[in-house]
Amino acid sequence: MADSWVNSAAILGTDLHLELTRAGSRRAALMGALREAVRDGRLAPGTRLPPYRSLAADLGIARNTVADAYAELVAEGWLTARQGSGTRVAPRPAPPPPVPAHRRRTADRGSGGHPAGATRGRRAPRTAPRPVHDLRQGRPDATAFPRTAWLASARRALIAAPHEAFGPGDPRGRPELRRALADYLAHARGVRTDPGRIVVCSGFAHALRLLSGTRLLRPRMAVESYGLAFHRSLLGSAGVRTVPLPLDADGALTDRLTALDGVRAALLTPAHQFPTGGPLHPERRAAAVAWARGNDALVLEDDYDGEFRYDRRPVGAVQGLDPERVLYLGSVGKSLSPALRLGWMVLPDHLVDRLLDAKGEREEWTSALDQLTLADFIESGGYDRHVRRMRRRYRRRRDELVATLAERAPHIRVSGISAGLHAVLELPPGTERSALRAAACQGLALDGLGDYRHPDATTRPLDGLVVGYATPPEHSFPGALAALCRALPPGRTSS
Repeated sequence: MADSWVNSAAILGTDLHLELTRAGSRRAALMGALREAVRDGRLAPGTRLPPYRSLAADLGIARNTVADAYAELVAEGWLTARQGSGTRVAPRPAPPPPVPAHRRRTADRGSGGHPAGATRGRRAPRTAPRPVHDLRQGRPDATAFPRTAWLASARRALIAAPHEAFGPGDPRGRPELRRALADYLAHARGVRTDPGRIVVCSGFAHALRLLSGTRLLRPRMAVESYGLAFHRSLLGSAGVRTVPLPLDADGALTDRLTALDGVRAALLTPAHQFPTGGPLHPERRAAAVAWARGNDALVLEDDYDGEFRYDRRPVGAVQGLDPERVLYLGSVGKSLSPALRLGWMVLPDHLVDRLLDAKGEREEWTSALDQLTLADFIESGGYDRHVRRMRRRYRRRRDELVATLAERAPHIRVSGISAGLHAVLELPPGTERSALRAAACQGLALDGLGDYRHPDATTRPLDGLVVGYATPPEHSFPGALAALCRALPPGRTSS
C-alpha cells in the first residue's frame, strides 16, 4: 500500500504521515508504522489516536484490522486504552542523551588507552550533585517579588502610556522613569541630579560596557582589590587595565590614588564594599573626590545594595559630594529582581552627550513598558514599601546567621557591617579551600573570598566564605545554616 495521510485533525490536532509499505499483512504494516511514529516522536506520549472507524476510513483498510493492531500495541506497551478515554500513546522514559564521539572512543578503549575490559571494577566518574541549599551571593529572594503590586503598576502604566511610548525608544530612557528616579534617589540616597542627567540602562554590566565605549576609563582604571572578576574581565576586554586599590575595614585606601600613574577613573562600592562588607570611611570618601577634582578624573560609584543597611539609616551616596566628578550607578537587580534588567546612570552634565553617542540613537536594551511600570511603582510608593519589607526580612536572615554561628561556631567571625544580601565569614588562614570542599559535600552552593581577589593585589590574601542569605526560601533557611556550620573548620582546642 502506498503512503497514506491520517487526516483526523479533530482528534490528533495535526496530520500524521504513516508509511504502510512494509511487507506482510496490512495489520503488521500499520503496527510497524505506529511504532515508528512513537519512536521518532511524531506521536508524543499521551497523544490520543483516532477511533478505529476514522483511522480505517482514512487508510482504506478494514476496521477490524485497526482494532487488532491497537490491541496488540496495547499489549506490547506502546499504547494504552481506557474506557471513555480512547486509545493513547503510552508514557515512555526519555532516551539517554547521545554520547559525544570522543567519549565513545574513550569508553571503547577504557581508561589510559587500555581495552574497556581492563577497567572492570572501577567506578565510572559521577557528575556533581545538584546543590541542596543555595547560599550564593547577589541573589534576592525570588519568592518575595511583589507580583500583585507590580501588576497593578503595569496596568496603570499601560493605560496612561502615551502613544509614542510604543515607538522606537529614547536612548536616555522613558522621561517618566527618569523623573521618578530623580525624586527617589534624592530623598533615599542623597543623590543630586535632575532627569536630564539620568540615562537608563539594563544594569551595571551594561553601564560598564557603555562607559568603556566612551574611552573615559582607558587606559588604566583603579578598582578595589576585592570585587567581581566578571567586571574586571569586562573592562579588560574593552582595553581597560584594572589596578587594585588595597582594602581594610574602612574600605578602599583612596589616598593611594594619587600615586597611580595614568589612572583617571576609580570604581568604588562606598556604601558596602563588595564583597568584604565595610563602608568607605568619610575621610576616604573626601579623598576620592579630592583626587578626582585635582586630576580631571572620575569616580564610579556602584551603589549595588545601598538601601539595605540594618543597624542604622543607610549612608548617602558619595555623588552628593560632587555631582560633576562622581558618576552614580544603580539598578533594581538586588532590590527587586535581576530579571527586570533595569538600571540607571546619574552622569556629570558634561558626559551625558558622550554616553548617549556610545549608546546609539534608539533604546535597544530595556523595555519601555517595564520602565513605565517601574516609574509608577516608585511614584505610587510601592517601591519604598517593598524595600522596607525586604529590609526587615533580610535583617532577620542576617541576625539568624549571626546567632547560629555564635551558638555552633563561635570561633568564626562575621566581618563587615550589618547590611546587604550577603555576609563574609572569616576563616583561619589556609582553610578556605577545604571549607568549600566540605560545603560541597553538604550540598551547599557558596563562594570563597579568594574568588573575588584581584590577581595583581599585593596585600595578604584573606580566607573566608561569602554567604548569600537572601536566596533560600524561608522554610529551608535553618537547614542551610545547619549544613553551613557542619562545613566550617573546627575551632582550636586548648591544650
